Amino acid sequence: MRLLRSTDLALRLLMRLAVAGDASPTTREVAGDMDVPYTHAAKVVAELQHMGLVDARRGRGGGLTLTGKGRSASVGALVRTFEGEGDVVDCEGATPCPLNSGCRLRGALRRAQEAFFAALDPVTVADLVAEPTGPLLLGISGRPGAV
Repeated sequence: MRLLRSTDLALRLLMRLAVAGDASPTTREVAGDMDVPYTHAAKVVAELQHMGLVDARRGRGGGLTLTGKGRSASVGALVRTFEGEGDVVDCEGATPCPLNSGCRLRGALRRAQEAFFAALDPVTVADLVAEPTGPLLLGISGRPGAV
């Protein structure tokens, strides 16, 4: 299974904020550090804020911070939200599959997708930044002394 760019960015952004300590990077700084367009990062931040996982403050002294809910968030739930729980294949698209009425592939792919999500359910954002990942994240920030 391949994750959408927004799902990947959401996970990396949460991991980065989980090791930020007292620093509150801006969306623009995070976008620069992760080498993604600012507009893409801003959309992901808005969704994470809507989910209650990130606080975003504007103005002097503003920036992004991870909430307690964000630190304990299930990676599986996050991936489900960003990816959606639709079918892996589009059997009903512009050209419906002729096997649709008797196909077993769709059900098998749906079960595989759910197994993928279920494997991520017990993993939290805090788990993702445990040793050795946390210190590595601290070392790759584009700005000295900040993450």
